[in-house]
Order: sequence, then structure tokens, then C-alpha cells
Amino acid sequence: MSTFNFFYNMMKLNDFLNQIEEIDVEPTPKETVLKLDNKAKLYHYKSNKRKKCPVPLLIVYALVNRYYMMDLQEDRSFIKRLIEEGIDVYLIDWGYPERADRYLTMEDHIDGYMNDCVDFIREKHKLDKINLLGVCQGGTFSVIYTALYPEKIKNLVTMVTPVDFDTEDGLLNVWSKYLDADEMVDAFGNISGDFMNFGYLMLKPFQLNFEKYYNFIKGANELETVKNFIRMEKWIFDSPDQPGETWRKFIKDLYQENKLVKGEFELGGRKVDLKKITMPILTIYAEQDHLVPPASTKPLNDLVGSKDKQMIAFPGGHIGIYVSSRSQKELAPTVAKWLQERSK
Repeated sequence: MSTFNFFYNMMKLNDFLNQIEEIDVEPTPKETVLKLDNKAKLYHYKSNKRKKCPVPLLIVYALVNRYYMMDLQEDRSFIKRLIEEGIDVYLIDWGYPERADRYLTMEDHIDGYMNDCVDFIREKHKLDKINLLGVCQGGTFSVIYTALYPEKIKNLVTMVTPVDFDTEDGLLNVWSKYLDADEMVDAFGNISGDFMNFGYLMLKPFQLNFEKYYNFIKGANELETVKNFIRMEKWIFDSPDQPGETWRKFIKDLYQENKLVKGEFELGGRKVDLKKITMPILTIYAEQDHLVPPASTKPLNDLVGSKDKQMIAFPGGHIGIYVSSRSQKELAPTVAKWLQERSK
């Protein structure tokens, strides 16, 4: 790209940016049906589509970043596609932790908030069991929850979920082994979302800090292209802090000691036995995932007690699994069909 073309594109980009007053995300209508505290809440997505699946689905996203990656825009919304396929969707919004939330534990999130949401949906729909879909760290929470409360979950879906943390395939796993979690939490309380975001960007420093923006300027020829890029940037840098005690246990017990796959992980004084997961399970991983490498996800199928278990390898990275055109056309309908067939 010549210097002249580069600066010409910069001028066009400036014109586009001046036309944009606000970037919209989360286009799919929803309502708050349960407030868990002054931050966390349960959403129910509205739909006029016929429900093809009689069992509702609860989505549990990670504490890192925000759930609306799954509902970024009209033509790139995993949640919208699930609804169009006849799935009744609920989702937990963890909110933005404040300083006073540093003492929230994994027990608070899993035995407390998650269990309250599951029970609310079960009671509302008069069902003994519901479907559960966990994403990334939320997938790890969902695996732990299902092992502790198997009587409440009919089908389990995990997406880009770390389970076996003893791998050197990803830099995040390597770096996490050397973090002094105790010192960081004792010093700072909550762990800054900006700090974690900086770490994620440094996993691919050239690609994520230079190449991405250079390619954006080269290709910024249409207003919608610019809007799409800004939506993604909005999500990337919308990073809540993590409650200190939850982060401490997640790093020490999982990343550093890998207790979940060893059968040594405890929550609220109870051992988490993955063999108690006997319901159908669908495990989805991204082949080029640099945050949760396939080696961290794939062992789950061998660790659970389920007989009906399926694994899907999706081409692309950690984010593309939600927003790529292929995901909209193939992955969401596949998940919906899998749930429908096992929810009769």
C-alpha cells in the first residue's frame, strides 16, 4: 500500500468516523427476569418464533469481557440464530464488579448465582431439568455446576471451554503458571480488566497491536465496514474487573494445579467428580484458538461419564466461533438441532 493511498484512506476513515454518532450492539430484544444482586441479572430473550425445543437453554458467559459478543449485530448474532432455530434462550449477565465484590467466590457464582438462575427457569417452565451452554470461563463454571447438580441439567454444551489447564499449546496457560495470584489479589482486590486485556493482546503482539489496525485502514472503504470494526473494538475493550477471590481460586486451583481433571477440585467443600456428568454433552472448540487451545478442551469428552457425547472442531479462532458467517450458517443451527433431538 503506497503512502498516498494510506493517507487517502485515513481521510476517508475520518469522514466515516464523523458520521457515526453511536455504535449499537445487542440487537436481539430481551428482558430482565431475575436480579441476582445490584449487578448480576438473568435475561430472557424475546421471540415470536415457534419454540421447536421444549426445554429452555441457559447461557453462561465468562466473567472476562461481555456476553454481547454472542449478540454483536443483526447479521452476526449467535443468540439470534439460536432463537430463529426455535430455542428459548436465557443468559446470565455478570455485570461490572466493584471494589466491594472482591470477596465474591466461585461458590458465590456457581452455587449461588448460577443455581438461582437454573432454579428460576426450572420453576417457571415447570421442568426438572434445563439445557445449559457454557462459554470459555463460563463453560468451566458450567462443567463444575453440572457435575455438582446433574439432576438439574438435561443437556450440556460447552464452547471454547478450558478444562485441562496443563498444556503449553497456549501462552496464556504458560504465563498463568507463574502468576503470584495471592500477592495480586491481596494487593489489588479485584483484578483489573484492563490488565487482563493487555495480557491477551500480548499473546499476539504484532497481529493485535499493529497488523489489525493497518489492515483496517487499508480496507476501510465503506461505512458499514467501519461500524463493524468499531463494534468489535467496543467489545474487546469492554472488560469488567474480576472479583479477586474468584480469580485467585481459578488461577491457583485450575491453571496452576489443574485440579479439575485430577479429580481434586473442590467447591464449597465438595469434590467435583466429572464422571457424574452423564447427560448428553456437546463439546465445541476452535481449531486456531490462541486463548483456549484445543488441547485444553478436547480431554473433557474422556473425563465425563456420558455415553452420548459429541465433539465439534470449528475452523477459526476464539472469537470467530460466535461472529463468523460460517458460525451463523452452520454452528448455531447445529447446536440447535443437537438440543432439539435430545430435549423431547
